[in-house]
Amino acid sequence: MKYHFRKAKLSEITPIWEILQQAIQRRKEDGSTQWQDGYPNPNVVQKDIEKGEGFVLLDGETIIGYSAVLIKDEPAYDKIEGNWLTNGDFIVVHRVAISEKYLGKGFAKIILKRIEDFAVSNNIYSIKADTNFDNIAMMKIFEGSGYTYCGEVYFRGSSRKAYEKVLIEQE
Repeated sequence: MKYHFRKAKLSEITPIWEILQQAIQRRKEDGSTQWQDGYPNPNVVQKDIEKGEGFVLLDGETIIGYSAVLIKDEPAYDKIEGNWLTNGDFIVVHRVAISEKYLGKGFAKIILKRIEDFAVSNNIYSIKADTNFDNIAMMKIFEGSGYTYCGEVYFRGSSRKAYEKVLIEQE
């Protein structure tokens, strides 16, 4: 497979931010309120990368997708209205965005699959994520990738749909 998923570099903030800006504009055109409040922004991306949590999907040398991948680090997930499927270690997926030129070809699902591989390689068997109630595209991607709707979490004052995928059933 020519697509490579790896940690992002600080030198890649510009192309990553371009992809995120495209996604922000798409959310706006779809009538979504998600990402319409100045978040994410280049500082968020820089912090992701500095913490080793920013990841890129490459087609050859071209960055075509971005995601933040956090290990066991999402305080908002402690207060779910609903129930997670598991209570152990988990990976958190945030800020999934695909380049305009690569839309509709399944690359968001490829990113999720690569994150699953990353999780298993770190002996973590749960992935948790959330999205805005009006981000239909991402909800379909989660549901089509085997994620289960678990309830609602709150970020920056707004409610979001929370999902989890269990990779290997624990004994």
